[in-house]
Amino acid sequence: MSEDNNSARLATRFRGFLPVVVDVETGGFNPKRDALLEIAAVILDYDTQGRLYPSETHACHVEPFQGANLDEKSLQFTGIDPYHPFRFAKPEDEALRQIFKPVRRAVKDSACTRAILVGHNPAFDLGFVNAAVERCKIKRNPFHPFSSFDTATMAGLAFGQTVLARAAIAAGMGWDQEQAHSAKYDAERTAELFCAIVNRWDAAIGVGATAASAAVAAEE
Repeated sequence: MSEDNNSARLATRFRGFLPVVVDVETGGFNPKRDALLEIAAVILDYDTQGRLYPSETHACHVEPFQGANLDEKSLQFTGIDPYHPFRFAKPEDEALRQIFKPVRRAVKDSACTRAILVGHNPAFDLGFVNAAVERCKIKRNPFHPFSSFDTATMAGLAFGQTVLARAAIAAGMGWDQEQAHSAKYDAERTAELFCAIVNRWDAAIGVGATAASAAVAAEE
């Protein structure tokens, strides 16, 4: 499959949206009050065999915004020390722009209209992304503001598991608990899970059905 065919397939497979897998680590559960501490995004593409795969990962440690709340229980759960000097964290505005730039480029290169966030229980991740965008007054958020793809739901259907670690194991991916609760690691495992489910579905329905679905979507 050529690069042009890859772009054409991405542009039609998800109704013009480019799925980008995102994971965040935070200082709590309230996106307007609690700190965004890590963000990672995995951009997807089709390989020469027509299978969706994680193409590139972008990740950044984030400085707590001024006045941000840091819940001690959340920090114990993630193991993050927000002020550790070797985190090399960036201000929230700079971190978002670093993540958004390659996402915008991928949207353009794939001829898609917008990125759509893929996450494991993505309302949490999207809520923190949207709150940070609002704080930083970023006008060009590449992600759809409220739509998302939920791998917890998809994995429940495909594998009977909704917890990310269990779903990954059920999908034959393996899981390293020592690396879990890092935005980069969780985003990459979620991306592998999403690709595995999409590829299984595409193989099950066949190329013809996929093309027909794309044609219907294009006419809507």
